[in-house]
Order: sequence, then structure tokens, then C-alpha cells
Amino acid sequence: QVQLVESGGGLVQAGGSLRLSCAASGSIFNIYDMRWYRQAPGKQRELVATITNGGSTNYEDSVKGRFTISRDNPKKIVYLQMSSLKPEDTAVYYCNADISRGLLQSRHRYWGQGTQVTVSS
Repeated sequence: QVQLVESGGGLVQAGGSLRLSCAASGSIFNIYDMRWYRQAPGKQRELVATITNGGSTNYEDSVKGRFTISRDNPKKIVYLQMSSLKPEDTAVYYCNADISRGLLQSRHRYWGQGTQVTVSS
């Protein structure tokens, strides 16, 4: 089994910062791309940031310059440092990762359970 567990969400005032973490555990051979998504009430889930296993990153336009995605490969953790938070960043944040469980096994996409981030004005 493979699990992704997010932590670090909470309530913060506009302009504040939070750091989300997502730890992968279980029978893991390799982790490829890791991502953060978010879903606000009444809206579709959207991709916020991506990081490859080589460290290349990509961001959704509205978070560029405010959010930073990073990863610790030995610990199998992906982070999302969020700064200058705005009320419109309020959402449930989910991590996902493309993971293979063996040398000759194909990769599959796994999701975490989500963590709530609420930004008050």
C-alpha cells in the first residue's frame, strides 16, 4: 500500500504564511512528479504546483511569486510554502504523486486526503 498524508493547513490572516507538507509512505520504489492541487467550495480542483524528481517546478499563474514547491527525496516529502496569502487561496489542498512500487512496475497516481487552508480578510 502507498499513502500520502498532508499536514500544515489551518486558519491564517491575509498576508500571512503557511507551509504544507505531504509525506509518502508504504511500498515505494520511486517517486516521480509530485503536485499540489486545491479545491475551493463550488469550484473544480485545480493544479497549483508541480515538481519533478529532478527538482524542476511549475506554478499556476495566480500563485507565482507567492508559493514555492520543494521536495525532500530521501524523506519522501513534498512541501508547499505559501506566502502573501489571500482570501481567494482558501481551499482544501491535496497532494498527489506518481509512484512506482517496483523496478518493473508501472507508475500510478496517488492522492492524499487533503488539508484545509482558510485565509481570513
